[in-house]
Amino acid sequence: MTTTDALVIRTTGSWYRLLLSDGTALDGRLRGNYRLRGNKQTNPVAVGDRVDIALQDDGTALILDVHDRNNYIVRRATKLSKQTHVIAANIDLLCIVATLGLPRTSTGFIDRLLATAEAYHIPAALVFNKVDLYGNSGSELWQMHNELKDVYTSVGYPVLEVSALQGTGLDALKQMIAGKTVLFSGHSGVGKSALLNALCPGLGLKVGQLSDWSLKGKHTTTFAEIFPTPLVTHHSPLITYLIDTPGIKEFGMVDFGAQELSHFFPEMRALLHDCHFANCTHRHEPGCAIKQAVDDGRISPERYQNYLNILEDIDSE
Repeated sequence: MTTTDALVIRTTGSWYRLLLSDGTALDGRLRGNYRLRGNKQTNPVAVGDRVDIALQDDGTALILDVHDRNNYIVRRATKLSKQTHVIAANIDLLCIVATLGLPRTSTGFIDRLLATAEAYHIPAALVFNKVDLYGNSGSELWQMHNELKDVYTSVGYPVLEVSALQGTGLDALKQMIAGKTVLFSGHSGVGKSALLNALCPGLGLKVGQLSDWSLKGKHTTTFAEIFPTPLVTHHSPLITYLIDTPGIKEFGMVDFGAQELSHFFPEMRALLHDCHFANCTHRHEPGCAIKQAVDDGRISPERYQNYLNILEDIDSE
């Protein structure tokens, strides 16, 4: 029995697609007595995991063990579930693909993803797709976009404007992601698959249409998958691991405490030592530096409201 290690590039039920160091891809199954990483996770193996495998006589592999993860993105499996689902592991960059129309991405959704990325030490960037729909430079959508860009760049997050349809901004995006393992996440319909097709012509990912009645996206990606891509920039080609994921309607955060949530909002984290109370939750306590910063315009009122909304969810668990 030959053993080696592999990268998990797709998960579909009980079968996994594995990539060996020599570029060979094969299917594998998890060893029957492998213990789950805690009983709350629905998937013990996720895309991006590195695993030890044993090659079988029939050309498949048996997954023996999962290497320790550098990081991962996890969400609540379903809205009311206590279980969690790991979206992907060992991520160098999270790209939140957002749109301001058809469908519109809420800042609440963005901030939940950003706070989760902060908690798991994953750098993040915002990629606004479909800017070809904004119209002229003085349009309402461009004004809305520029206001959001100011909010997020002031916090420290890169913001890119792209159009998968017209190719706008793709060179800048390639420069940012080249040579990295990059998770693309967002609502259905924001154009994740179209964006990956534009970055890597030849992928041929299925691109969906918006629902006629809701103007929201339909799911076209049904499982997470990694696409190793020799991404060509103005430097030499770099192997980039692009992770496509199913569209997320709502992002359910898990394992967050009310006392620690503000640590995952960078603009709040910088002011925590200025609060009068060490255990301040920044809701009603006197001498709160965060509430003062909101009043002074140094913290976005919308980001602060999203923080309060997440706190309510934590309190209701």
